[in-house]
Order: sequence, then structure tokens, then C-alpha cells
Amino acid sequence: MRRSAFDGNLLRLLRNEIEYELERSAPCQPVTEFSSFTVDDRPGEQWIRLKRKLGHEDIKIEATMFDGAVSTPKSGNPGDGAEDIQQHITVVINISKKDSGKSMEIMCSAWPDSIEIGKLFVLSKTMPAQPYAGPEFKELDDELQESLYEFLEVRGINDDLAVFLHSYMKNKDKTEFIRWMGTVKSFIEKK
Repeated sequence: MRRSAFDGNLLRLLRNEIEYELERSAPCQPVTEFSSFTVDDRPGEQWIRLKRKLGHEDIKIEATMFDGAVSTPKSGNPGDGAEDIQQHITVVINISKKDSGKSMEIMCSAWPDSIEIGKLFVLSKTMPAQPYAGPEFKELDDELQESLYEFLEVRGINDDLAVFLHSYMKNKDKTEFIRWMGTVKSFIEKK
């Protein structure tokens, strides 16, 4: 089958867009470590995994690419109505203790400069079908909330991690966009 003028135009646009993205600000090679965590980029997927061991604990963090945003007043002139957009990353932290058959799972939000706990619960191999998952984190006593943030801090899960994740995902977003355009281009080129 002969390639149509539409296919040719689409291929030209894809080539131009890929070239533009690579020239304007090419993505960096993804890092493989952050602090004491190893980073698994998971090319072609919308999330990454970080892992580390700490004493008798295995710590696994799964983070999505940007999956939401909120508007906040722009710093400077609060009355001018200008807004900044803060992008959101969902983070699931799993801390398991060797030979216990249990793990703690903590659902968090990574904002550009902070980690915010949303919910946490303990998982076990013998859980009921509908386990009680505890209250919303913000409903807990303030001192208990602070202690849980300190618990995560000791394990390297802190505001520096949020900053890292935002930087990493900005690069991953560009990398995946270029990969996606290349995949579409390859599909259209096939006869």
C-alpha cells in the first residue's frame, strides 16, 4: 500500500517535534541512585521504584509521574491574582520487616518541596478481606503525626526526596514523550 500524503505530513511533523525537543532541552540520562536508594526508572512506564535496606527493613517506594496539580497564589504580589501551579506525585511507601510477614504501607503526596502523608496501614499475609485501614492521617493527634514524619525521615523519606522526585519526573516526562513520539513514528512508517 502506498503511503498517503497525510502519513507523510504526520511523519514530517513527528520528526520535527522530536528534533525540536532534543535540541531545545534534551533529557538527561536518568540517575540510578538517590541518597541511599537505588532508582529503577522503568522505561516506557508512568512510574519509578526506589529501594533500599535499613537494618532488618526493606524499603520500597513507588512514585507516579505527575498525576495532578493545584493552583497556589504566586509569591510576590498576593493581590494581583497570579497563580503558580504545583504538580503532584503519588508516592506509595512499603516498609517490610524481615521474617515478620508484615509491612507498613504509607500513601503520600510529593509536592515540589515536601512529602505529605495521606494514609498508612499495616499489611499482613493473613489480612481479612476488608481490613480497617485507620483514619485519615490529618485526623491523628499532631504529636503522633510529627512522630510518623520522623519515622520516615530516619529512613531517608523526607522533603529532599520530594525535590528529587519532581526533578526526576520532569526529566522522565520529557524522555517518555520523546519515546512515545518515536513509537508513533515507527508505527506509521511500517508498511
